[in-house]
Amino acid sequence: MLYIVATPIWNLEDITLRAIRILSEVDSIACEDTRTSATLLNHYNIKKPLISFHSHSGVMKIEKIIDDLKNGKNIALISDAGTPGISDPGYALIKEALQHDIEVTPIPWVTACITALCASGLPSNHSLYLWFLPIKKGRQSMLKKLQNKEETVVIYESVHRIVKTLEDFIEYFWADTQIVVGRELTKKFEEFKRGTIKEVFDYFSQHSEKVKGEFVIIF
Repeated sequence: MLYIVATPIWNLEDITLRAIRILSEVDSIACEDTRTSATLLNHYNIKKPLISFHSHSGVMKIEKIIDDLKNGKNIALISDAGTPGISDPGYALIKEALQHDIEVTPIPWVTACITALCASGLPSNHSLYLWFLPIKKGRQSMLKKLQNKEETVVIYESVHRIVKTLEDFIEYFWADTQIVVGRELTKKFEEFKRGTIKEVFDYFSQHSEKVKGEFVIIF
C-alpha cells in the first residue's frame, strides 16, 4: 500500500496522530529531501529506511518503489512540507501506483494554500488554486485570463519573484483590488498582509526584511 502522508508546513506540532502512527508502521518512507524529513522523523522518534524521491528522480526510481509496493511493502510518501502531490513530484508516483492497481491511501492534514485561504477573509466557497504563475512563457496570457475571474484565486510565489508578481498585478488588475499575502505560514514570524494590491506592493517594496520565505497570494 502507498500512503500519502501530509506533514507540517513548518511547525512540527502540526501533524495528526494517524500520520505519526502510519509513518511508524510502514516499511519505508519516500521523501523529497532525506535531511529535511529526518528533522520531523527524529522529533517523533521514527526510525525507518528513507527513499530519496524528488523532482529529478527518474523512471528507474519510480519503478523501484512500484516493485517494492507490488511485493507487499507498505510505503509512505511525504513531501518536504504539506501534502504530497500538491506542488511536489508526488503526482508521478501516485499515478503510476494506481495504474498498477496498488492501493493508495491519503492521510490528510495541512497544505499552505488552504491554510492561507481559510485565514484570508476572502470568499473561500468558490476558489481556484493555480500553484505558481508561469515565469515567462504563458505568464501574460494567464494574467489576462485572470482579469475575468469570478472566484478567489490562490497562488504560490517565491521570495525571488514576490515583488515582481505584485507589480504585474498592478498592471493587469485594478490597483484597489483587495489582496492577501501570507508568508512564513505556521512559523514564528507568520504574517498576513491585507489591503489593496498597491498597498501590499508598497509594503513589500519598502520592507526588504519582510521579503523572506515562501508566499501565498490570495485575491
